[in-house]
Amino acid sequence: MRAALTQMAIDKLPVPASKVEHRDTRLKGLVLRVMPSGVKSWYCEYGRGKRVFLGRADVLGVADARESARTILADVYRGIDPIEARKPKPGVPTFQDFLDGDYKIWAKANQRAHAQNLKRLATAFKPLLNKRLDEITGLDVEKWRASEIERGLSLETINRDISSIKAALNRAVDWELISANPLAKVKKSKTDDCLKVRFLSDSEEKRLRAAMDAREERRRAERDSANHWRRERGYVLLPSLRTVMFTDHVKPLILLSINTGCRRGELFDLTWSNVDLDRRILTVTGATAKSKRTRHIPLNREATLVLQGWRAQAEDADGLVFLNEAGERFDRVNFSWRRLLKDAEIGAFRWHDMRHHFASRLVMGGVDLNTVRELLGHSDYAMTLRYAHLAPEHKLKAVEVLDRRTSLAAAA
Repeated sequence: MRAALTQMAIDKLPVPASKVEHRDTRLKGLVLRVMPSGVKSWYCEYGRGKRVFLGRADVLGVADARESARTILADVYRGIDPIEARKPKPGVPTFQDFLDGDYKIWAKANQRAHAQNLKRLATAFKPLLNKRLDEITGLDVEKWRASEIERGLSLETINRDISSIKAALNRAVDWELISANPLAKVKKSKTDDCLKVRFLSDSEEKRLRAAMDAREERRRAERDSANHWRRERGYVLLPSLRTVMFTDHVKPLILLSINTGCRRGELFDLTWSNVDLDRRILTVTGATAKSKRTRHIPLNREATLVLQGWRAQAEDADGLVFLNEAGERFDRVNFSWRRLLKDAEIGAFRWHDMRHHFASRLVMGGVDLNTVRELLGHSDYAMTLRYAHLAPEHKLKAVEVLDRRTSLAAAA
């Protein structure tokens, strides 16, 4: 399938039933592969049956993909084989060189938060930066773990760092820089996830909703005051905020979070093409989901009303659902969120905890854990088990079996 590939056209591509490849008419050799999972990937085809992976389309924009393909095609014209050129150079690099070289190139094409991940690896494992990859040992990481625990770092953070360095060294194995991952036998620290679930009490949720309503009214009053000032001086009036359901993105984002369990990044990446208001279904595609798997979330009444109201006032009903003032994807909402929590007098509650709040309310309402797992998009059932203690009635019914046996024995 040939077409002039633009970012807007790529964002609107439907998820196919089987693999589909789109070839750019502006640059021969640039190919966009779309998989049934929703993952879109760029390739540069430079000969019959010869192609090079450029990166995922949700990380690499069409302009960057086209530029990368031009560079590769120019090298081919000069007689340079891009596959051979990408092969690791002889010799085992230091961890620092690996992070700054091959791994950085790979991460930039495949990880959305590549800059943060690379910085964290270099900061957390600073003592290992000057070691060759084949010199790093499990004992090195165990000593590092002990020092970080003594320093007061949480076990959850330590586990994330261990997973990151092990994943990085797995890439080194794949590229034949080292023969085996020296950290393969390093285990994560045991943690008690059940104690980490934070959700809103009924009182806290009521206060959060009241704080959101107060913020909306405050913004409307400020706009009324500004227009009164402009009217007296003959200036053009600003659009009234009394005629729309929401004054900005904050309230709809929060209400969707607590009614769908979506991660913040999933809502930032949500497009109107993945919102079906008629069937009341929100789709999180594999390209934007943390698990890389597409999931469909039914919309309850409040979530449906929120999206209907937000769509009615949206300037662009085709692209991203939430756009910042520059008309681009959001990357943070920290300031407004912290101000709301302060106004609502809610402490120790992160944005991500609204996902826990969603799951906790479902479990306490009697929804089974497997359904909660599917709605949250957990690939590991163990992640969902952290909510099991919120449904004690199931355990009560289990132990009541003993009462029935006791009663039967007494009757006999």
